[in-house]
Amino acid sequence: MQADKCRTSGRSVKKELVIESPLQCKDAAQGEVEAESPGPVPAKPKLIEPLDYENVIVQKKTQILNDCLREMLLFPYDDFQTAILRRQGRYLRSTVPAKAQEEAQSLFVTECIKTYNSDWHLVNYKYEDYSGEFRQLPNKVAKLDKLPVHVYEVDEEVDKDEDAASLGSQKGGITKHGWLYKGNVNSAISVTMRSFKRRFFHLIQLGDGSYNLNFYKDEKISKEPKGSIFLDSCMGVVQNNKVRRFAFELKMQDKSSYLLAADSEVEMEEWITTLNKILQLNFEAAMQEKRNGDAHEDDDQSRLEGSGSGLDSYLPELAKSAREAEIKLKSESRVKLFYLDPDAQKLDFSSAEPEVKPFEEKFGKRILVKCNDLSFNLQCCVAENEEGPTTNVEPFFVTLSLFDIKYNRKISADFHVDLNHFSVRQMLATTSPSVMNGGRQSSPALQDNPHEAAMQYPKQGIFSVTCPHPDIFLVARIEKVLQGSITHGAEPYMKSSDSSKVAQKVLKNAKQACQRLGQYRMPFAWAARTLFKDASGNLDKNARFSALYKQDSNKLSNEDMLKFLADFRKPEKMAKLPVILGNLDITIDNVSSDVPNYVNSSYIPMKQFETCAKTPITFEVEEFVPCIPRHTQPHTIYNNHLYVYPKYLKYDSQKTFAKARNIAICIEFKDSDEEDSLPLKCIYGRPGGPLFTRSAFAAVLHHHQNPEFYDEIKIELPTQLHEKHHLLFTFFHVSCDNSSKGSTKKKDVVETQVGYSWLPLLKDGRVVTSEQHIPVSANLPPGYLGYQELGMGRHHGPEIKWVDGSKPLLKVSTHLVSTVYTQDQHLHNFFQYCQKTESGAQALGSELVKYLKSLHAMEGHVMIAFLPTILNQLFRVLTRATQEEVAVNVTRVIIHVVAQCHEEGLESHLRSYVKYAYKAEPYVASEYKTVHEELTKTMTTILKPSADFLTSNKLLKYSWFFFEVLIKSMAQHLIENSKVKLLRNQRFPASYHHAVETVVNMLMPHITQKFRDNPEASKNANHSLAVFIKRCFTFMDRGFVFKQINNYISCFAPGDPKTLFEYKFEFLRVVCNHEHYIPLNLPMPFGKGRIQRYQDLQLDYALTDEFCRNHFLVGLLLREVGTALQEFREVRLIAISVLKNLLIKHSFDDRYASRSHQARIATLYLPLFGLLIENVQRINVRDVSPFPVNPGSTVKEESLALPAVNPLVTPQKSGATLDASLHKDLFGAISGIASPYTNSTPNINSVRNADSRGSLISTDSGNSLPERNSEKSNSLDKHQQGGTLGNSVVRCDKLDQSEIKNLLMCFLYILKSMSDDALFTYWNKASTSELMDFFTISEVCLHQFQYMGKRYIARTGMMHARLQQLGSLDNSLTFNHSYGHSDADVLHQSLLEANIATEVCLTALDTLSLFTLAFKNQLLADHGHNPLMKKVFDVYLCFLQKHQSETALKNVFTALRSLIYKFPSTFYEGRADMCSALCYEILKYCNSKLSAIRTEASQLLYFLMRNNFDYTGKKSFVRTHLQVIISVSQLIADVVGIGGTRFQQSLSIINNCANSDRLIKHTTFSSDVKDLTKRIRTVLMATAQMKEHENDPEMLVDLQYSLAKSYASTPELRKTWLDSMARIHVKNGDLSEAAMCYVHVTALVAEYLTRKGVFRQGCTAFRVITPNIDEEASMMEDVGMQDVHFNEDVLMELLEQCADGLWKAERYELIADIYKLIIPIYEKRRDFERLAHLYDTLHRAYSKVTEVMHSGRRLLGTYFRVAFFGQVSCPSVL
Repeated sequence: MQADKCRTSGRSVKKELVIESPLQCKDAAQGEVEAESPGPVPAKPKLIEPLDYENVIVQKKTQILNDCLREMLLFPYDDFQTAILRRQGRYLRSTVPAKAQEEAQSLFVTECIKTYNSDWHLVNYKYEDYSGEFRQLPNKVAKLDKLPVHVYEVDEEVDKDEDAASLGSQKGGITKHGWLYKGNVNSAISVTMRSFKRRFFHLIQLGDGSYNLNFYKDEKISKEPKGSIFLDSCMGVVQNNKVRRFAFELKMQDKSSYLLAADSEVEMEEWITTLNKILQLNFEAAMQEKRNGDAHEDDDQSRLEGSGSGLDSYLPELAKSAREAEIKLKSESRVKLFYLDPDAQKLDFSSAEPEVKPFEEKFGKRILVKCNDLSFNLQCCVAENEEGPTTNVEPFFVTLSLFDIKYNRKISADFHVDLNHFSVRQMLATTSPSVMNGGRQSSPALQDNPHEAAMQYPKQGIFSVTCPHPDIFLVARIEKVLQGSITHGAEPYMKSSDSSKVAQKVLKNAKQACQRLGQYRMPFAWAARTLFKDASGNLDKNARFSALYKQDSNKLSNEDMLKFLADFRKPEKMAKLPVILGNLDITIDNVSSDVPNYVNSSYIPMKQFETCAKTPITFEVEEFVPCIPRHTQPHTIYNNHLYVYPKYLKYDSQKTFAKARNIAICIEFKDSDEEDSLPLKCIYGRPGGPLFTRSAFAAVLHHHQNPEFYDEIKIELPTQLHEKHHLLFTFFHVSCDNSSKGSTKKKDVVETQVGYSWLPLLKDGRVVTSEQHIPVSANLPPGYLGYQELGMGRHHGPEIKWVDGSKPLLKVSTHLVSTVYTQDQHLHNFFQYCQKTESGAQALGSELVKYLKSLHAMEGHVMIAFLPTILNQLFRVLTRATQEEVAVNVTRVIIHVVAQCHEEGLESHLRSYVKYAYKAEPYVASEYKTVHEELTKTMTTILKPSADFLTSNKLLKYSWFFFEVLIKSMAQHLIENSKVKLLRNQRFPASYHHAVETVVNMLMPHITQKFRDNPEASKNANHSLAVFIKRCFTFMDRGFVFKQINNYISCFAPGDPKTLFEYKFEFLRVVCNHEHYIPLNLPMPFGKGRIQRYQDLQLDYALTDEFCRNHFLVGLLLREVGTALQEFREVRLIAISVLKNLLIKHSFDDRYASRSHQARIATLYLPLFGLLIENVQRINVRDVSPFPVNPGSTVKEESLALPAVNPLVTPQKSGATLDASLHKDLFGAISGIASPYTNSTPNINSVRNADSRGSLISTDSGNSLPERNSEKSNSLDKHQQGGTLGNSVVRCDKLDQSEIKNLLMCFLYILKSMSDDALFTYWNKASTSELMDFFTISEVCLHQFQYMGKRYIARTGMMHARLQQLGSLDNSLTFNHSYGHSDADVLHQSLLEANIATEVCLTALDTLSLFTLAFKNQLLADHGHNPLMKKVFDVYLCFLQKHQSETALKNVFTALRSLIYKFPSTFYEGRADMCSALCYEILKYCNSKLSAIRTEASQLLYFLMRNNFDYTGKKSFVRTHLQVIISVSQLIADVVGIGGTRFQQSLSIINNCANSDRLIKHTTFSSDVKDLTKRIRTVLMATAQMKEHENDPEMLVDLQYSLAKSYASTPELRKTWLDSMARIHVKNGDLSEAAMCYVHVTALVAEYLTRKGVFRQGCTAFRVITPNIDEEASMMEDVGMQDVHFNEDVLMELLEQCADGLWKAERYELIADIYKLIIPIYEKRRDFERLAHLYDTLHRAYSKVTEVMHSGRRLLGTYFRVAFFGQVSCPSVL
């Protein structure tokens, strides 16, 4: 519906280039190449209409209520509720004065008070903790400390070995040791004296009674021996002195011999005797065994009993124990896989919403200032009787404040301190207030504040600094009682001479002054100190106050002080200032959080306040925060202070008063200009006086007619100001001289009034705060405020006599610190208009719009300060607006406010507002509307394409705020109007549903079209919309919300730019994180007819339309992930991580912790199986690299032993021709890795890949063909069915390692969680090819999560660090493991990986055990030789081929026993490949470093033999016997290093098992086993030299060639050695030699089949290729032929392997000779597809021949074999 609206026209579609080979395209190495391509865009998936959720819930009510897991289907009733949270302040009582509410008349003041008094209004979502990412879940405790520690062989020390001598040896028996010379017996070299080597020999008896003669380089026999001679194979010991004296020879069964020589004859005799004694014992034991066998050979009854008891008791018992182990394995409480996931380990909270706190008072850096002492050098005792301490001789008064010289301003209020000694204070006590004209009236202020007495003498203050930096100073100004000029008063204090007389004189004057002028102060001195070391607010505690500088009467103002401070750090300037000798002791400290007993700047005590405390009271000093929005906090408390600063009086030209020199200013605050009106008692008092007074005096300057002032008067303003409120300044001339002649007069007049001045506080309704110049009058008539100049000499009001012709003589400034009055004209006007029109209800639209528009000019800091009050009012106007224009303009203002907050980085205030302060108005239907209805309408208008794009961009960018308000408004509306109880579809009117839909539809084009020009806006809008839609599920009709999600999704299409995919998946991530995501998906059966039980559920394993309808969100997510997998890498990563994180969340969610819950959740994700199977070829990556690399570039690090890509691949065509060739080879394209090779390689059928070294070509190079083709039939089926996504093209590039791992994690989680029934159902429904793919995925799990060992992890961590230093590791490609390289990191990482590997292994094992149990018949088809069984067996084998923990291996061995028991025919009939592969792997474990594993492996191998014996009716176990010998040969050929004491011990265990097995006591079994172990030991001796030459490939191959020759009579063994040679050649890059080995193997099989009459041409057919082929004709029809299972299919595989080998070796001419043998067979089978392919390959082979002939590019080597014969005089040549 919305799709067309949302699509940008002609959007370019990006197509990703698929790169498969590192040599294909060098240029593509950096990053993925996105090429513009005219290729087809994948079709846009059709939208699936969601189910009508509310109706379904009602219709299926009974079914839901009867469901035992009904809590997974229903939303809880108490999902959300509104709550009121008491506002928590710091104070004992509210900061709002008691009567403020009643006194307030203006709307603005009223609303502010309401804001500070109101409690917080919250909407609580009960399960909100579950609505985020998995990391935000409650109780998510990853129990990593309790992870089991798994033992892995790979972590065992390389050279660590158990004591080899004691290992497997048996106590007792004959032992002997000593030095002997060992002759080097080699067919090519005759034994000479020089070829003897001195070795230490040790004769030892093994656990099964056999004897070994081990030899060592030295006497340290605890090490692994250099070699062993197995005495069971020895026929005799004879003296042989031909080559050397004291020599003797050990003759072996296979005609070979060992030549040893002793140092003396005695020693030789001893050795010969001892060895002969052992041979005699061996012979007797063998005879005894033979007698046992013969005695019962003819006893049929006994044999029957034996066989019966064997099958009935031994095997069923074993089967039972295996099944029990399986059940135990499944039920054991195992580690949750996702706990171990690297992503779950990462502490990534980027997606977490910021924690929102309520508004609270916030301060800058707080500093505690403690005033301790002020002492001058001039001191004496002030008491009359001269008894008492020595103190300052007169009272001093200190005023502290902060100055900022960086911004040139005073940044704090004054803090007044009286540090005088009690006796000094007494000098002032006699001053009587009544004497002072208009002076301080003492008042019963103590009743106002119970702590007044304690607050009289403050000593401690808390200053706050919002922007600390080193240029902030703490300034102390010191005053004293007025006496005369500053210079005169300071003089005595500046001399350092004997001061006692001076002190007495000063004291006398001071006492007089205090008595007479005690209430007047004069400036005296100042000092300063720095506060901070740096800009981060670290206190400079070491700084001290400067010297006390004398005040200069001409430089007193704050401006002058700032100039002094600017020079403070310039000693040359400060040295010029006169210094007063004294010391000011004030310390500063940080403020601890629990400072007791402090009051704020309005004297409101804090909660910790103690009434009768000895602790001094601390005072908060008001900070003057700069008017910058960034530093402004929304007001939370009532505060209403006015600071008054008289600055300057110009009185030098006045003629009104005769004397006006020592001028004192008295400041009062009045509310009336009537004659007898009293000033208000609201001025903050000074120390020692009452807390509040009616007047205050500024300091007096002696003999100054133009005095400057620096005083600050702090006034507590009334709540409601009116026009009559004003400041009254009264000027006095103070008479300082107290001359004797004056004393004869009747009364000493201290002060004379010399003028009045007044300043009305309000102007245009706002408090006056700028600097004012006001005239002075000589009189003060009643009604003076009414005086108005009318011009022309006329005036209105009373007669006023002006001083100096009414010139503005007084300069005064005020500073308002108020949270109820604003200085902003626009804000004031808006509220005033609202007050007139009842919040706009009766307003004229155009008028209101004008005021609203003017709010855009409001100052930023005012907006922030009054944020809650402003927004509340705007929302109120919105709901009462009668015209759309008003509503839209209100919304515009809100957008402006929100944008301003964000631009200043203050969005946290908005979050606090929405969460705590916002409260929808009570809804009265007739009067006004709801916020959510109005806001959706206005948002729609603003988002219209025609609207102002700047506003709409802001709305998009900050849309979260508007959606959050909508959500809260909806919640409050539902609860307050009791609509929660209604059905979902009746809660909101249709008009609101329509409005929401319109907003979604209007928003979408902005998101999908603006992502390039305005990425931030579209990204934010997308996220906010997701959060809104997620929350709508809680309130609205859920079917309607599903439709909105569909509307959203319809605006995207495949091939979109990456950004749009990011948006889409971000949206899905948020919505799917809903706390009730599971009930939204209704995990229940949707059958027709009767109510179904869950057990009858027809589960959906594919993304059918029906599934996507019924389980809407999960269906949508899986469809989108499926589509994204066809996109380029970044998109895939995003999609996969969204899916995985959601599954992790399900796994960790404690509401769904039980197994049944998890199984039910798993059913929702079953279609993921189909999705993975569709992409199986892209997931099927077996190599594990520590770093994901860009396709096209390889990281090759030999030290890590990573499988490297074969560098010898034929160079491919360039990437440009790649796409063109895709359509030619569609099968290849679908199967996954074909495309790059279509031009250069023959398509070859699958070759057996059973053993861990893999088939000879598939593991060694990236261009292996077999694997690709084996899947061909499956791919064909899949293509015909059409994928679940309905796409016509399936990508074929491999996925990244991190993508694969994440997808597999999801797969394993579902596999582990789902019920067995669900799994059976799935397997029953799946086609064979799907089952094969299912097990391919299981196998890939084992490869991808294999544990590589601590050493590997440590190396990888170091490489990672190195690459990051070099900067070559792209951040986007970093491995998803957080590899560190410290020991702790490595330990932690290895613990995690070890647990993951074990858990993956056990999960896969569970699945396989279940499958083999349920699908026994299918697996037994064709005697167990069917592709499915082959596949299942491959997975079993994979367990053994990867590093596994001891725990896992024990379970694997148990499972294998069970498998062998269930499917004996697979192993003992038909082709022997499975039996062979199993023997090979088990034998490898018989050589394990872990003794427990060796024991298990030996027992399993014994069980394999024993089962084979029983299967043949207790005749023999030829199959296992031969395969074990072959496997031992292979192991030797692969130089695994078997043959040491550990392997010998395992052989002993097998022998002992046979000897102690009661059920086969009377059969030949135990002697056959002994014979087998004897043969194994013989082979080990024969091939001991291979270990010596493992690093010399030529010598190694030569030895293997000799061995292959010696096995001419046993085709299987000869083939083993030829295969091994081929592997060595390939490894060394000798491709021609490898190809010849393949030819010989093929000829061998052809010869065998010819002799059997199956194939018409034997090895002669290969003479064309090589004349050496006749070696294969020497095959003998003997016992070696009895268990050979070669057939035509094997031959075909080998012929194609030959062709592939010849192609790689560039022997293109010979391919035709091979194909001549293949073509007749395919013609006979009428396999035209294969024939077409063969001829195509031949065509290309011949083209290649002509190409290389012309270019001369091919160089073929000529080889000579060199051998030495006869004796050499210089053995060093050898």
